Amino acid sequence: MISTQDWADARRVWEYHQMGHSPRPCSVAIGLGSHDLGVADTAVDLYKRGMAPLLLFTGATSSTTRERMPRGEAVHYQERALELGVPSTAVLLEPRARNTGENIRFSRQLLEERGMEVSSVLLISKPYEERRAYATARKLWPEVEVVSASTPMTLDEYVDSIGDARLVIDMLVGALQRLMIYPEQGFMISQPVPADVLDAYERLCQAGFTSRLLTTDAPSA
Repeated sequence: MISTQDWADARRVWEYHQMGHSPRPCSVAIGLGSHDLGVADTAVDLYKRGMAPLLLFTGATSSTTRERMPRGEAVHYQERALELGVPSTAVLLEPRARNTGENIRFSRQLLEERGMEVSSVLLISKPYEERRAYATARKLWPEVEVVSASTPMTLDEYVDSIGDARLVIDMLVGALQRLMIYPEQGFMISQPVPADVLDAYERLCQAGFTSRLLTTDAPSA
């Protein structure tokens, strides 16, 4: 059972993970690969609204996406964008990245190899990965302005889309842990965690929402 307190804590952590940025025109929009095809849908919507002249999708496969996206996350995102009417000339593909750090590094490398000048990036992720994506990009690509974006939705709506409330809360907790430990490992900039968010995190850990936590010696960006 998920208690009323668990839900309240999960909502507070969910809110913290979102940056609250207003989308604005950027040099390029980068869709970070994941199990969530909604990232591609949001990227297409922002492209059609004139927020970026170019979409770049990045991501290989992982244990959580291999069955759903056997051709690779970026490839499935690209296919979705083309289905929704984005011209192929406006889509770039980066199919190797296996974590957020590689998403940023490999995307930056691809754009540099193509001689593209980038002053700002519209970074599109799952709703609960906005802050992690932002903090990673600010560390690995500090000279560009970073605007975070995701599909506008509530925690309840996201849970309904995934169909597994406990898994979603586990993911929220795991994402917050990474925000707290990765800066020391050089993977991202440090982000202040308000006391009430930290309290919520600790209660959720005590309640057993720990399947996505890393051991302290687990190196992965």
